[in-house]
Amino acid sequence: MTTRGVLYVHSAPRALCPHVEWAVAGVLGTRVNLDWIRQPAAPGTWRSEFSWKAEAGTASKLASALRGWQMLRFEVTAEPSATAEGERYSCTPDLGIFHAVTGIHGDILIPEDRLRAALLRSKHGETDLESELSKLLGKPWDDELEPFRYAGEGAPVRWLHQVV
Repeated sequence: MTTRGVLYVHSAPRALCPHVEWAVAGVLGTRVNLDWIRQPAAPGTWRSEFSWKAEAGTASKLASALRGWQMLRFEVTAEPSATAEGERYSCTPDLGIFHAVTGIHGDILIPEDRLRAALLRSKHGETDLESELSKLLGKPWDDELEPFRYAGEGAPVRWLHQVV
C-alpha cells in the first residue's frame, strides 16, 4: 500500500542542502532536487518542501535518514492509508525528534500506554500532568518550529492534491 506525505525542511545551512537531497533520494530510490528558498527566521539557512508518494513507513525512514544532522530542523508527515495510521515526525537541534501517530483528520492519537505512563509520572510527583500531555502532543516542537514554518512574504505556494 502506498501513502502520500510531505517533507518540510524548515532550516538547513546551505552546505547541508545537497546532503538532505541525497538522503531523501536514498530513501525514495529516485533522484531528488528540492527547491530551496532562504529561511528568513534564521538568516543563512534555507528551507524547502517536498511532496512524496511511497509505501507506508516511508515517513519513518525519511526521519531516520535526516535526524543525525545537528543544524537541521524538519518535519515529515504521512497520510493514513488502508493499512497504516498517519504519522508526523518533527525534529529540532535542541529537542531532537518527536513522533506521533495521526488519524484521518490529522489529530494526534496517543497510545494508552503512553497516557498511563504520563499519569503515573504525574502521580509520583516527577512532573505535572499538563507538562506531560504537552510533550505527548508535541507542543515543545510546535513552539520551536512555528517561526520556521512560514517562509515569509512572496513564498511560493504548492498545492499537493485536489480535494474532492
